[in-house]
Amino acid sequence: MPLFDNREKQRRAGFTRRTLMLSGGITAVFGLIGGRLYQLQVIDGDQYFAQAEETRISERLLAPPRSRILDRFGVALAGSRRNYRVMVVPEQAGDLAIMLDRLAEVIPINDRVRARLVKDEPGRKPFMPVLVADNLSWDDFARLNLDLPYFRGVEPEVGETRDYPYSDQFSHVLGYVAAVSPEDKQKDPDGDPLLDVPGFRIGKRGIEKTFDTRIRGHAGASRVEVNAHGRVIRELERKPGVPGEEIYLTLDQQLQSFLYDRLKEESAGAVVMDVQTGDVLAFVSTPGFDPNAFNSGLTPAQWSALMDNDHKPLLNKVMGGVYPPGSTFKTVTALAALDSGAITPDTIFHCNGAFELGSHAFHCWRKQGHGPLNLRGGLKNSCDCYFYQAALKLGIDGLQAGARRLGFGQTTGIEIPGERSGFIPDRYWKQATYRQPWQLGETVVAGIGQGYILATPLQLCVLTARIASGMQVVPRLVHSVGTQLQPRPPVEAIGFSPDALNTVRDAMGAVTNEPGGTAYPWRITDPALAMAGKTGTAQVRVISAEERLHGVRSNESLPWNLRDHGLFIGFAPVENPRYACAVVIEHGGLNAHPQVQIARDTLALAQTRNILGRPAAWPLTAASL
Repeated sequence: MPLFDNREKQRRAGFTRRTLMLSGGITAVFGLIGGRLYQLQVIDGDQYFAQAEETRISERLLAPPRSRILDRFGVALAGSRRNYRVMVVPEQAGDLAIMLDRLAEVIPINDRVRARLVKDEPGRKPFMPVLVADNLSWDDFARLNLDLPYFRGVEPEVGETRDYPYSDQFSHVLGYVAAVSPEDKQKDPDGDPLLDVPGFRIGKRGIEKTFDTRIRGHAGASRVEVNAHGRVIRELERKPGVPGEEIYLTLDQQLQSFLYDRLKEESAGAVVMDVQTGDVLAFVSTPGFDPNAFNSGLTPAQWSALMDNDHKPLLNKVMGGVYPPGSTFKTVTALAALDSGAITPDTIFHCNGAFELGSHAFHCWRKQGHGPLNLRGGLKNSCDCYFYQAALKLGIDGLQAGARRLGFGQTTGIEIPGERSGFIPDRYWKQATYRQPWQLGETVVAGIGQGYILATPLQLCVLTARIASGMQVVPRLVHSVGTQLQPRPPVEAIGFSPDALNTVRDAMGAVTNEPGGTAYPWRITDPALAMAGKTGTAQVRVISAEERLHGVRSNESLPWNLRDHGLFIGFAPVENPRYACAVVIEHGGLNAHPQVQIARDTLALAQTRNILGRPAAWPLTAASL
């Protein structure tokens, strides 16, 4: 059967070829697979292992604890406290709206927060916890934990938040912290990743803002294992954040609290300085605000209350409020006129109740006048007519130059933002601004601190410190950051003659310590603590000729916003000055002179605490002071 044999051979040969081709194809495929596996596992194995680990392991930043701010004796003015808060995992809690309603029966939940959580729920991952409430009281937190078995998906947590134990007393110095805004991220040149940490807070005002990067510290990290959906399986490693550097201020907490309590019902600014070092011991602007409220989040009602208050609690009046210095400026006129030789201590000017210049009469506060006075008598009695004439002798150019040497018309450079420079006019400014020449009448009113002149309470305190010390002392609030002392600029002599300075100091002593002085009834009676000073009032309304004829209305009879401002500057002790004080009470120019009484008691306390009985708790060496 030759035909059958040929066909069988052909079929076997074809089968063999197909088998070989198939075997070769399979071998090639497995070769490719093996090669690829070799590349993935051997050649590129380390690379893909690292990528897999990055997907499996997630590293999350941990916010560091914010460092403390302390006073000169180590008293904490800003620190941290426990923050009792509640998180909810939506997928475990079921219907989020129902769960929030149930939680609201146990703990307080903000209506705005509740509405936002429900609105944003569709866009969130259901297994990611969301913050429902924070800053809970211990009672609320404990009550929730007691009922926790009945709340699926609810996670109580204990964290940390910024705390200001003295609340509004230091609000304008310390400022506050608040959540990071998009604008804050844009302004950050280094792109600090901490700004992206949920719930992270940064300094917004005051010392908190100026030294924010030094206070906030460095982030920690938590390494967690997650699944393909991003759900946390377990925490593998935790490295806590490193706190920032502690800030030591020059302030004295007890002195600050005392001064604030005396002024808290007023709209006022007050400062106490060490005339030798420039250390600011008290820096009070009233009314203040509660910085803790900004940390936890203001309600619309709280914000409206702050904005609608006619005493302007958000305004830092010490360095951001500008006022006519009134009769406190007579010390500037006196010192500049003496130093220039325009007058001498024995120069006599006559006061009959008004000084006439051309067709205009400039009145003295004492209608019947003071009679003939020398410089000492002019300051002691705060005679307007004396300083009208002294200012004319000196001229506006000399007055402006002297005022600037004493700190007016320029910022002091204190360490917190928002300082205003005040204003000292001159003939060139008048011509450039109004296209009019300077008038002699404008020099007259400038001599008593009225007209265009404006100053902050801080500048008035600097004026007093420079007169008391004869040096160009500059105020400062920060003593050290961590262990690093803040540099102090070299202090030079102010440039006025010693005789002129002594004459003005002696006259300021007469203001408070001799019968007839405008502050004599409110003097410090202890000779060892006696103060020197200068009273002042600044008009905020125009007194008509008819009112002068029939009697000027007393401030007590006027509405609050029409009363004169009450001012006082002083230093103590008289013989060897150590402390300077300035107090400005808006619309507080009353017969009782509350500004003088407050300055008196504050200077007495400053001397008692810091000279007679210095506390020994200063955190650094005594030599560093």
